[in-house]
Amino acid sequence: MKSIDGGICAVKGVKAWGIKSGKMGLGVIVAEGNAAGMFTRNRVIAAPLVVTKEHLQKHGRLSALIVNSGNANAFTGEQGIVDAREMACMLADELSIDSEHVAVASTGVIGRRLDTKWICSNLSGVVASLRADHEGSHAVARSIMTTDTTMKEIAIELDSGIRIGAIAKGAGMIEPNMGTMLCFAYTDAKMPTELLHECLTKAVDKSFNMVVVDGDTSTNDMVLLTATGGSGIQPLTTDFQQGLDHVLIELGKMIAADGEGATRLIEANVTGALSDEDARLAAKAIVRSPLVKSAVFGKDPNWGRVTAAVGYSGAEVDQHKLSLAFSDGRDTIQLVISGKIPGMSDDGLSILRKIMGGTKVNIIVDLGLGMSSATAWGCDLTYDYVRINAEYTT
Repeated sequence: MKSIDGGICAVKGVKAWGIKSGKMGLGVIVAEGNAAGMFTRNRVIAAPLVVTKEHLQKHGRLSALIVNSGNANAFTGEQGIVDAREMACMLADELSIDSEHVAVASTGVIGRRLDTKWICSNLSGVVASLRADHEGSHAVARSIMTTDTTMKEIAIELDSGIRIGAIAKGAGMIEPNMGTMLCFAYTDAKMPTELLHECLTKAVDKSFNMVVVDGDTSTNDMVLLTATGGSGIQPLTTDFQQGLDHVLIELGKMIAADGEGATRLIEANVTGALSDEDARLAAKAIVRSPLVKSAVFGKDPNWGRVTAAVGYSGAEVDQHKLSLAFSDGRDTIQLVISGKIPGMSDDGLSILRKIMGGTKVNIIVDLGLGMSSATAWGCDLTYDYVRINAEYTT
């Protein structure tokens, strides 16, 4: 496996383009093939997700995607469904394809009518600009940004020659539940729809479902995976799964690191749990805790907040067996060893201060009870997070 340039357009059979005008954005991706999707479990589900789910359930294939930013088309009633279907039809007309083979996605402010006139007036220009190179991937990745400060895209090539590329957006309202904010992934492997869905489910569980920025689950969370078959290669499932896991985990880290107002990435590694679910609960509790997140922002090694979060996580915990360490990936300081607090030398304190001042803080917990493990990613909680969300619509 190796990293390659080009984002989604590194994948054979993918063309893309997008525009950004102030808070409004519009993107199009054209790629024909079997497809699978995962979506938010928020009971308030946005109109484009309803339409896209219907199309996938009916056909199991996609030919193209249209996505807008600036307006979520969520909590917009029947009119929202009409507008989402109109988006699909507009792109279908431009490309001379079946509208039921078009996926629709939106992100932005909830509860406001979609400006379909703006989309219609700009769509022809976007379609005319479609291209199958890195500029096309960059353009559509930029078009879906809202409070994101960086584009999120990645591409890899497996040893077999198969390529996987993906773009994502997300910085706030993020604790995905069987989905992410927005992620569009493509591969040139030859794969049936059922296998795509199976691989996507496993990859999302290890990646986006282990990311917490602020504990909110969006109404518009969506991840789509399309296989163009352009390589002509049918991969070993284990190899493809490993590649897809890598792609989505890296995007998940990008989302966590770019959390609204964030200055530090937090990675929580939990081992020694009685079950996989216990490990996941404990890891996510750590990166979800506003007290842990605030401590990391303040460079304060207030490790008691970590043990408290693990204790209320719902995982089986014995405080007499729990061990805890902080690390920056180079140096590691043990703070708790099997329930006991070791002494801290001056050198140790100096290293701990350096760890807390870095751009990434690893929190390592060993529950000492079993063999299961999990990793979750989050970010610190800063003054800017409050400012960004206090001023979002004004």
